[in-house]
Amino acid sequence: MVSLFPHRVQVEFYVNENTLKERLKLFFIKNQRSSLRIRLFNFSLKILTCVLYIVRVCLDDPKQVNYNPCSTICLNTSWTNTAESAHINWDLIFWVQRRESLWAIQVTVALIGFLETMLITYLSYKGNIWEQIFKICFILEMINTVPFIITIFWCPLRNIFVPVFLNCWLAKGALENMINDFHRAIQRTHSAMFNQVVILICTLLCLVFTGACGIQHLERGAEKTLSIFDALYFCIVTFSTVGYGDVTPKIWPSQLLVVILICVALVVLPLQFEELAYLWMERQKLGGNYSRHRAQTEKHVVLCVSSLKIDLLMDFLNEFYAHPRLQDYYVVILCPTEIDIQVRRILQIPLWSQRVIYLQGSALKDQDLMRAKMDDAEACFILSSRNEVDRTAADHQTILRAWAAKDFAPNCPLYVQILKPENKFHVKFADHVVCEEEFKYAMLALNCVCPATSTLVTLLVHTSRGQEGQLSPENWQKMYGRCSGNEVYHIRLCDSKFFGEYDGKSFTYASFHAHKKYGVCLIGVKREDNKSILLNPGPRHIMAAADTCYYINITKEENSAFIFKQEEKHSKGLSVSGLYDAPSRLPVHSIIASMGTVAIDLQNPDPPEEISKLTLPTENGDGSRRPSIAPVLEIADSSAILPCDLLSDQSEDETNQSDEEGSVGSDFVKGYPPNSPYIGSSPTLCHLLPQKAPFCCLRLDKGCTHSSFVDAKAYGFKNKLIIVSAEMAGNGLYNFIVPLRAYYRPRKELNPIVLLLDNAPDNHFLEAICCFPMVYFMAGTIDNLDNLLQCGIIYADNLVVVDKESTMCAEEDYMADAKTIVNVQTMFRLFPSLSIITELTHPSNMRFMQFRAKDCYSLALSKLEKIERDKGSNLAFMFRLPFAAGRVFSISMLDTLLYQSFVKDYMIGIARLLLGLDTTPGSGYLCVMKITEEDLWIRTYGRLFQKLCSSSAEIPIGIYRTESHMFSTSESKDSYAQSQVSINVEHGEEQRERRDIWKEKVAHRNSTTSDQSEHPLLRKKSMQWARRLSRKSAKPPSRTERISQQRLNLYRRSERQELSELVKNRMKHLGLPTVGYEDVSNLTASDVMNRVNLGYLQDEMNDHQNTLSYVLINPPPDTTLELNDIVYIIRSDPLAHMPEDSQVGQPRGARNQQEFGTETRDETHL
Repeated sequence: MVSLFPHRVQVEFYVNENTLKERLKLFFIKNQRSSLRIRLFNFSLKILTCVLYIVRVCLDDPKQVNYNPCSTICLNTSWTNTAESAHINWDLIFWVQRRESLWAIQVTVALIGFLETMLITYLSYKGNIWEQIFKICFILEMINTVPFIITIFWCPLRNIFVPVFLNCWLAKGALENMINDFHRAIQRTHSAMFNQVVILICTLLCLVFTGACGIQHLERGAEKTLSIFDALYFCIVTFSTVGYGDVTPKIWPSQLLVVILICVALVVLPLQFEELAYLWMERQKLGGNYSRHRAQTEKHVVLCVSSLKIDLLMDFLNEFYAHPRLQDYYVVILCPTEIDIQVRRILQIPLWSQRVIYLQGSALKDQDLMRAKMDDAEACFILSSRNEVDRTAADHQTILRAWAAKDFAPNCPLYVQILKPENKFHVKFADHVVCEEEFKYAMLALNCVCPATSTLVTLLVHTSRGQEGQLSPENWQKMYGRCSGNEVYHIRLCDSKFFGEYDGKSFTYASFHAHKKYGVCLIGVKREDNKSILLNPGPRHIMAAADTCYYINITKEENSAFIFKQEEKHSKGLSVSGLYDAPSRLPVHSIIASMGTVAIDLQNPDPPEEISKLTLPTENGDGSRRPSIAPVLEIADSSAILPCDLLSDQSEDETNQSDEEGSVGSDFVKGYPPNSPYIGSSPTLCHLLPQKAPFCCLRLDKGCTHSSFVDAKAYGFKNKLIIVSAEMAGNGLYNFIVPLRAYYRPRKELNPIVLLLDNAPDNHFLEAICCFPMVYFMAGTIDNLDNLLQCGIIYADNLVVVDKESTMCAEEDYMADAKTIVNVQTMFRLFPSLSIITELTHPSNMRFMQFRAKDCYSLALSKLEKIERDKGSNLAFMFRLPFAAGRVFSISMLDTLLYQSFVKDYMIGIARLLLGLDTTPGSGYLCVMKITEEDLWIRTYGRLFQKLCSSSAEIPIGIYRTESHMFSTSESKDSYAQSQVSINVEHGEEQRERRDIWKEKVAHRNSTTSDQSEHPLLRKKSMQWARRLSRKSAKPPSRTERISQQRLNLYRRSERQELSELVKNRMKHLGLPTVGYEDVSNLTASDVMNRVNLGYLQDEMNDHQNTLSYVLINPPPDTTLELNDIVYIIRSDPLAHMPEDSQVGQPRGARNQQEFGTETRDETHL
């Protein structure tokens, strides 16, 4: 019969584990868990044998005669058995007193240990039996177990001595094997340092225990025995090399044992210590581990960097620990490179050694992230290495670190620093991202239209208490240092004493009255149901209790003390005439910036005294008076302020466009740039060309079929140029153009932009910029005079020198800026009237900008910087004149922006709004206005605040001030007088008149800041100079004196003349007109003062006179305004105040323009 199923064959697979030996080997050796149990049992067994030995020693009395009932042997206790051993009783050494119960326990333990040893030996046998027999552990096991097993069959040997204490070495080996099995069982490994420490401790214990037990037993044969404690004391004293000598072995066997133990210790212990020292050094390099217990009980953050420099470390630590609530945090640094010597020294300082832990490892390894306890960290900061030549590769490494950290610890907040904007979208999942090139180019662009924006933002994002420069004798340093302590803080309106009373009032009303009452500057607000921050949303924004207010102050409201005058508690109406003149009652320790202000109720009608004080007669002299500063309204009037003004400005612009048919800006339109060079750029409404310009027309120095212009002069620009010198046209350069072409910049004030690039840009970049008006490029470098002249440097107001990637890496770190500094210094000498804004790699190198070796004042500022640094200031470089004037900038100074975001998560958003990187609908923008002679009637900053809030709803946040500074030292004045005499005598009346004009202007600036009566020595020197000049003019000099004077003048004037001739000759060679080139001696008086007031022109004729420019952030309301002060203001968004039906009934052209926004004036005329 045929089977319905095919034949089935049973197959058995035989493996070695089926045998009894293999199964036993699997249980006793191979399996981690069972092997761990076996070794733990073996370890306990050996420890038990050592304990039983100690018990036997304590119960044994060598003076008693040991009698064994099973034996007829009686121990002879005589001390004189033989002549050779007259002083040693060998019977007491070979025989001991052991009780029956103790003997039974020891025999049982020995039998178990013997069987286990034989089984393990059998299982480990691999063909060579002698290898197993001659192992140390096997020999020791036989010595300690076989004698006990023999006593089972031969009773007389039950009292024989067995060195059971040697089982301590077997216990040591069992412990090492047990630790290894434990690591295999739990799949974790302790550090080699831990294992080595355990081995060393066990070795020391075994040596001491062996020595103590051996010496105690051998000394039984001496006339005087030693207790186990005395023997232990002797061993410790001996091994510690102290050697008191009060306890010593008396017979030679015990002395021989001591010698053997010392020899063993001299061999074994140095090897152990050497291995331990090596592991310790390696651990110091790697940094060890961050304790899991500490991670669970203490808060810590992780800092991931590719290479750690001392400047980066100190900037992070100083800024991070500047916040009081972060004092208890630990900082774990995870870096793949070995710790630098300078960094090691810093971390050994007690201030940091207890709070900063350095771990050498990679963020891409989970093991290293586990060492840093990333999953328990409060935050992870991932910083890029900006000193890398290939910044794109540095960004790629940062991106991988961010991905690894997010994969390992998804809940850990990430703070990522990226270099290039095109790589930003790869880390958009991070909680906070700062792109260097975005911030850098936007800040440099605003520096051209808003002087010292870089200094303003840098001071805002640094943590300071405003104590810098307070011990300086210079008033400007005191005020500048005090105002530098202002920062941005936030608070809910319902929880605030500053702003709580303005619930239901307009934003402008709340900002003005909070500033007048408390000295705080309210700059922005955020609705509860909206995540976007709005800077100066305007008077139509009504404050609500749930709003979050953002304000500038020296300290946050929670740390402020409120002390009011007594009369304020009894009176609600205070005379406004004393509003800004009353002394401040706010204490210094409260650190409130409202110096010179008094809190009053401004809702009451203004008394007549205000009008008489704040008004000025009209210019026609008819006796009528114009109205004073209008009050700020609680609720904005829909027909007042901004919309009407903006519409009129727009119509005025349109009228001007129709009148100026040939105007360059007559055909501009407003819209969003069609091509963004990278993903993630914020859309910004800009001035655009109606049609994209051909790529050939973007080349400034070469003509094409569309245009024959080959230099800047031929274009006939009405406004001064802005020249940007960069190595290549990176995508970040796009952020330089956008803020300068934003829709709120007046068309008639747009400056042409020339990109001077070392390498020609690619078509991708040209496609992004060809839609912007008056943007050109040319290939060239700043160290080539011909390139500078061709790009129109003599027609430029601003030259921006961007740090080049190829120079960021140097053998000596701080030499990375050497080429840039020398090139800028050369341009400073060739074109002294040019404003040069420079980016440096290292902030410490800014002291070399516009360097003059004989400038004693700069040397004095250098000493002040050292003093502030010794005090622990985070802004020690702030008093350097180039930084204070906004002429130098380092992107590393903005690292603190990322660090501050850990405490102030809104800082990056506010900085982006200020710099124009983000354009949130309804949010204002940063601009400036200049104080003219017609505006001086306002007198104080507080009154200016009211004027701006009431007239145009603008919020001032600071002042950029320029002062003339004269030294008071006699040496400086003597050299000054001699220099003036020598120059004036040589060049006669023409030169004397020109310099007199210069002096009159400078004197006018000095009169606004200080009284000449405060400088009697200066007046005395000036009269001496005048008398000397009159005497020299009265008597004609001799021929020898005249020749000597001419030589002296030729020497002093030759350098300037040579530079001037060099520039003119190169211009003639290139076919450029020399009419536009002006050196200092050819500038008119008005031009000179304009340059001086902007803070970037030094008097080349006098090395001892300087113009000081500095930024005052949120100055006190009673600060006196001075001529040519530049006020930073946040102007509200023009599009936010446009009526919805404004396009109804408008012409098509007007409707097209209103579609993109309205024009505003860049200056506010009061």
